[in-house]
Amino acid sequence: MRRPVVGIIGNHHLINDSYEIHGGGRMNSEAIAQVTKAVPLIIPADPELVDVADLMATCDGFLFTGGRPNVHPEEYGHDETPAHGTFDRPRDRVALALIRACAETGQPFFAICRGFQEVAVAMGSTLHPEIRDLPGRENHRMPPDGTIEEKFALRHKVTFTEGGPFHRLMGAQEVMTNTLHGQGVIEAGTRFVIDGHAPDGTCEAAYIDGAPGFTLSVQWHPEYNAAADPVSRVLFTAFGDAVRDWAEGRRPHHVSRVA
Repeated sequence: MRRPVVGIIGNHHLINDSYEIHGGGRMNSEAIAQVTKAVPLIIPADPELVDVADLMATCDGFLFTGGRPNVHPEEYGHDETPAHGTFDRPRDRVALALIRACAETGQPFFAICRGFQEVAVAMGSTLHPEIRDLPGRENHRMPPDGTIEEKFALRHKVTFTEGGPFHRLMGAQEVMTNTLHGQGVIEAGTRFVIDGHAPDGTCEAAYIDGAPGFTLSVQWHPEYNAAADPVSRVLFTAFGDAVRDWAEGRRPHHVSRVA
């Protein structure tokens, strides 16, 4: 029996400031191959190259990854400012449309960091370009120095809603996570359900209300050390169960029934 296929949303990048590529971090591919037990397939996220319907017919689920560019504020009705940094408008157009389509059909997806922000925006939320600039918020960005292990170290708690999908999945209401993001949700759209917060109130875990499939999204980076970290392993394993259900033609794996 073939393994299910998970499309990993690729990021636009320039090698030597001139050669264009669509790429993805090895951590993402390893997590999908080793923990989700699926075939990782990097998607060139550009609407001139791929079509949402074709992607949904080709893949059994999707991983919306982190990425340095931010979702363009035009997508949620805000003006562009220097604080927003760089953008990847082709990825915006592919990812937002794909998220909305999956939310309706039940095709499973898991979203990480920028992916979390894409899901938020696709469901009508607004973002702040630098969450650390808001009163009472901490600096959630990647530490500028240190080894990979130090950059991805567990840095704060995330507290889940009692009885919510993340609480049931984890078997615990609090977990420790890394944190490597600049943007954060200001106002959540009506279907974007916040199910976990950092100690400073920053939104860290969410799902889509009313979606018939797996739509878990997290603001941290569970792809790091996914096979060994207990929180990461649970998330990617649950996603794998949903992807296999879809690939084998079973009813959508509804987020409210995880765990």
